[in-house]
Parts: sequence; C-alpha cells; structure tokens
Amino acid sequence: MQPAVYAIATMDTKGIELEFIAQRLRDAGVTVRSVDVGTLGPPVVVPDVTRDVVLGSSAAPGTEDRGAAVTAMGAALTQYLVCECERGVVAGVLGIGGSGGTAIITAAMRQLPVGLPKLMVSTMASGNTAPYIDCSDITMMSSVVDVAGLNAVSRRIFSNAAHAMAGMVRHPIPASRVRPTLGMTMFGVTTPCVTAVRQELERAGYDCLVFHATGTGGRAMEQLVRSGLIQGVVDITTTEVADEVVGGVLAAGPARFDALLEQRIPLVLSLGAVDMVNFGGRETIPEPFRNRLLHVHNPQVTLMRTTPQENRQIAHWITTKLNRSTAPLTLVIPQGGVSALDAPGQPFHDPAANQALFDELRNTFQETALRRLVWSPHHINDPKFAATLLSEFEAITGRTSLQDDTYSETSPPVA
Repeated sequence: MQPAVYAIATMDTKGIELEFIAQRLRDAGVTVRSVDVGTLGPPVVVPDVTRDVVLGSSAAPGTEDRGAAVTAMGAALTQYLVCECERGVVAGVLGIGGSGGTAIITAAMRQLPVGLPKLMVSTMASGNTAPYIDCSDITMMSSVVDVAGLNAVSRRIFSNAAHAMAGMVRHPIPASRVRPTLGMTMFGVTTPCVTAVRQELERAGYDCLVFHATGTGGRAMEQLVRSGLIQGVVDITTTEVADEVVGGVLAAGPARFDALLEQRIPLVLSLGAVDMVNFGGRETIPEPFRNRLLHVHNPQVTLMRTTPQENRQIAHWITTKLNRSTAPLTLVIPQGGVSALDAPGQPFHDPAANQALFDELRNTFQETALRRLVWSPHHINDPKFAATLLSEFEAITGRTSLQDDTYSETSPPVA
C-alpha cells in the first residue's frame, strides 16, 4: 500500500469534520485514510478504516464507562498504528477531537517514531498539554471553537491543519550526510564531566544530543533510541533513578533504561547526581522530608541528600535493570563523588552514604564478558574520570570515529 496520512476521529460525533479535513488533504494531492475510533454510535460518515479493524481481536469497549472506553480504544489504536508504521504505510497522522478523542489519538501518537508528522487539532490545546504530548513531537493546534460542525472558524482551522500536514508529508527532508548520533544525560552538577566527554566525542565524529535529566529528558532520550535516531548512549547522569526510588519530582518512570537495553546499543553509564532528590520550592517539600539535609538550588528547585538506605535502594534498582543486558555495557563508578555538591567542603559530601551505594553495586551487579563494572578513584567532574568514560566507550565501540558510517535521511514519498 502507498504511504498515506491517517486522519483519525471519533466518527460517530466528528465524522463530518474529519471528512472535511480529509478532502482538503486530497485536494492538496495527499493520499488519506480516514480512521474511526468512536465508542458510542455508528459513524456518520463511512471511514476507510473501521473501528472493528482498529480493535482487531480486542473486545469492543462498552459505552457505560466513558473513561474505560476511551482507554481501551486508545490502546487498540496504539497497537494498530504501530503495526501500520512497521509496514511503512503511514506518512503522517492527523487527529481531531475533544477531550476524549484527544486522549485516544495522542495515546497512540506518543508511541510512534519521532520525526513522523503528528498533528492533533483539539479543544484541549490551549491548556496543559503535557499529558497529551509528554516527550513526543506531537504538534497540537487549538480548535478555538468546539469540534462540533463546520462554521466560519472551524473551516479555517481545519483547512490550516490539513495544509500543515500536507506540507510536512509532501516536502521531504533534504538528503544529508548525518554523523552517528549519541545520547548523553546531564545536570548542572555534572556539567564539567559531560562537557568534556561531549567535546571529545564530537571531535571523534559523533553528533551528541545532550538531555537534561529532568524526567522528561530521560524519556525523550529513550524515545529517540526506540525510534532508531540514537545509535549509542553515554548515560552519565542517572539522577532520575533517585527521584524514581525516593519520590522526587524529576523521575523518568519505571521504564528507565529499558529502551537502552532492548535496542542493544553501545552503552556506558555512571551515577551522576544520584546523591540528590529533586523537589520544587522549599515550601513544597513533603512533610516526611522537611527535616532532611536540603539545599536550595534556586527558588523553584530544592535538592535533598540521599541517605545510605536510599542509596542501597537506588543501587539495587539500577542493577536489577542492568543485569538483564545482553549487549556490551559498562557501568563506571566515580568513587571520589557523584556530583558537584558531593565533594569535600560541599553540602552533600557524605562518604558513608556513597559507600552504601558502592557496596550495594559491588554485591548485586552481575559481571559477564559483555557487562562490566569499572571503578575509578576520581570525582565525576575530574578530567581523569571523563577520560575513563571515553576509554570505556571506545572499548565498547571498537573505534573512536565513525565518520564513514553515515546515511541519507529522507522522508517517505506521498502521492
């Protein structure tokens, strides 16, 4: 089948509006497949892809519980679109909807490859869009008026959306020579290390993408790994694990590291900033933590020093994940300190807490021929520690420069 834009709506209530958009796309010379994800009555316009096709072997969601129906249809649409993408027949995805339709369609969009055009016209686009977009590259367009009929405003908005999508899919990315891409994680307290490593890797021919380890940063990096846009990772700043284990506000979630292991890419990790858990302003610190060792980073960010017990839990969480690896992986331990605040004379310097972290790693990390634990006596921001990370990454990749391993990047053709 020819690649097409998949235009999606709950066509029991938004069928006429979706057909208007689909026709604008056709007028622009784009192949379209309309997809029904309605959960109430029959579609008011016959779709190209029925909800039964979307559901596949899944049971049709009931209409009694609207929330459950939306969740079930979102899961079915995700599975359907992921399969269609794997077949190479999706050039882009355009959705329209209110709160229910937006939840269904963006749930699927978030699981699609980064770079695939995704445009959601929604009544929810003028508020907090984080639950719909998360760390994906969805473009949201406010419908201004409700998605309820065709009028002077909605016709203009829907036409703009169709023409924007037509532009995205009809104009390919210019062919270019692309350097192999690496993902890296950084916090302010690990900046000297990450900067030194990044600069050396860029000189060696890599394109380095640095992600701020704020929860969404880790998820965004792993989403790009899943999309095949990152070929290796130097995960220096794994602080999101501390927030995940202890309960801070910058946790990347329980799936942290999963994509890195599943994709079997070259991986070197360290323990950057696992000495701290992140909260908002001091007044937001949960009651159980208010008497702990705290450091006000700025009026909006308060850091809490991890305890020996928490560090043991963090180490166990990390090794439980890494022990599943089947590809080359090296965890490098900075015995001299894990952040700028964890150094002699700094507020989070606590050798006993660090030792609990290191001991648990030593006891639980399962070394193999491919999975290595490397000990460095240096502080994480010491240039000698950066040199160790570089050496270990070179050992995994087997070479320092991949400038000849380039490829042309283009978007799929659309007729």
